[in-house]
Amino acid sequence: MTDEIYRMPATELAARISTKELSPVEVTDAALERMERLDPVLHAFCEPTHELARSTAASIAKRISHGESVGPLAGVPIAIKDLIAVKGVRTAMGSPIYRDFVPDEDDVAVERVKAADAVILGKTTVPEFGYSGAGHNPVSPAARNPWNTAMTPGGSSAGSGASVAAGISPVALGTDGGGSVRIPSAHCGIYGFKASMGRVPMYPGARDERYPGASSWESLGHIGPMTRTVADAALLMSVLAGPDPRDRYSLPAGDVDWLAAPEGGISGMRVAFSADWGYMSVDPAVREVTTQAARVFEKQLGCTVEDANPGWDDPFEAFWAVVVGDTDLAGMRALLDTYGSEMSPNVVDILSRNWSAEELTTAKTVRKAVYNKMWRFMQDYDLLITPTLAVPPFALYNQGPEIIDGRMLPSTAWLGFTFPINLTGQPAASVPAGFTSDGLPVGLQIIGRHLADASVLRASAAFEAAAPWASHWPSVPESM
Repeated sequence: MTDEIYRMPATELAARISTKELSPVEVTDAALERMERLDPVLHAFCEPTHELARSTAASIAKRISHGESVGPLAGVPIAIKDLIAVKGVRTAMGSPIYRDFVPDEDDVAVERVKAADAVILGKTTVPEFGYSGAGHNPVSPAARNPWNTAMTPGGSSAGSGASVAAGISPVALGTDGGGSVRIPSAHCGIYGFKASMGRVPMYPGARDERYPGASSWESLGHIGPMTRTVADAALLMSVLAGPDPRDRYSLPAGDVDWLAAPEGGISGMRVAFSADWGYMSVDPAVREVTTQAARVFEKQLGCTVEDANPGWDDPFEAFWAVVVGDTDLAGMRALLDTYGSEMSPNVVDILSRNWSAEELTTAKTVRKAVYNKMWRFMQDYDLLITPTLAVPPFALYNQGPEIIDGRMLPSTAWLGFTFPINLTGQPAASVPAGFTSDGLPVGLQIIGRHLADASVLRASAAFEAAAPWASHWPSVPESM
C-alpha cells in the first residue's frame, strides 16, 4: 500500500482520508518511510520534521474519528521551502548567517496550510537566500535531481522540486523571485504555478526588515505550489490565496474560483509562442520538445498559435539591481564582515558590488519598460508560451552553462524566460513538456495576462489532458 500512497495526488489523498479509506497516520508514515529511503541520496530536506508530522497526523486522525470537521488538506503531506518560516523549526535559508535561526512565527502561507490540516514533513533545501537557479548552499548537502542524481534539480526551490518529483511529498511550497518555482519544476518534471503578484501573501520572508538577506525579494517574490497535477495546484491555491494586512502587495480575494479554474477547454485562445527571445540561445533539445508542445495547443487544443515575442532587450542587469534595491544592503554588508568567508561566492559578489544610485533607479525604469511592452504585447494574445528554461538539467555545483547551442553567454542566460515574468508580476506556470534523449525533463512555460490566473490554470490542465505527464516517475537510487 505504501507504493500506492506515494503515487496518489493530493486531491485523491484528501478525498480518501475524508472518507476514512486512508488514515492521516498511514499516509504520513508512508511519506516519512519514503523520505528515509530516498533523501540520503536526494538531500531534498535540510530540516526534516518527523515528530511534528507524526503528531499532526495523529491529531487529525483523532478529530476525524470523533466526527469533527477538518480542513481541505487534512492529512496531506507537504514540504516547505527553507525560505518560508515555520514556527519552532530551524530556518537557515541556506546561509551560515541563519544556520541556528528558529522563527517565532509562521509565514502566512504556513498558517494557511496548517489551518487546512496539511502535514508538514520538513523544510527543503535552497541555495543561499534563493540567490541562484541551482540547488547548493554552504550549510547543507546539495539537493539532487531525481531523474539523474549527478544533476541539479534547479533552484531556488530545489528540495521542494526534488521531493515532489520523487514522490516523498505529493505537494510542496516554493518561492519565486526570478523563476524559483518554475525552474525546479521544469528540471524535475513537475507542475509549478506562480500566481499573479499579491495573490499569495508573504510574511515574514521577503516582507520583514528584521531579516537582512531574506528580505531581498519584496517587489518580486511569490509563494506558489509545486505539484504533480494541475488540480493539486488549484487545491493548494484555494487555501493559499487571499489578502492579508501583513503584506502590502496582497490582492483582494473573490475573482478566482480556484478549484474550478482548471476546468473547461481553451479552444479559440490566441497564443504566442516564443522559442527564443533574441538575446539568448536555447539548447536544441529544449527547442525541439517545446516546439512540439506548442503544436499541441494548435492541433489538439484548438488555439491559434503564432511565433511572436514581446521584443525587449535583456533586462537581467536591471533585474539584479531590483533584487539589490529590495535588500537591506547596509545590514547585509555588515553581516558580510562576519560571515562572508563562509557564504556563497555569488551572493558575496552581488552584495559587495559598488551599486550606484543611477543603476538602482535605472533598473526601475527598465522594469517599467518591460511591463509596458508586455501588456501591449498581450493585447493581441491570451497566452504567451515559451520554454521554461533554455537548457535541460546540468551538473551539480554549477550556476549554469556558459555555452548554449554553441554560443558563449553569461552563466545566468539560461534563466532568460523566467525572471522577466517576475518583473511584470504576471501569472505563469511550468508544465512538463517532454524529455531529452538522455531522459531529462523539459518544461514549457505558460504565461497569462495580468491577473488572468484562471486562464493559466485552465491552459495548463488542457495541456495536461492532451499530453499527460503524471505517470512518468524517476527511478531514484537508494544509495550512492
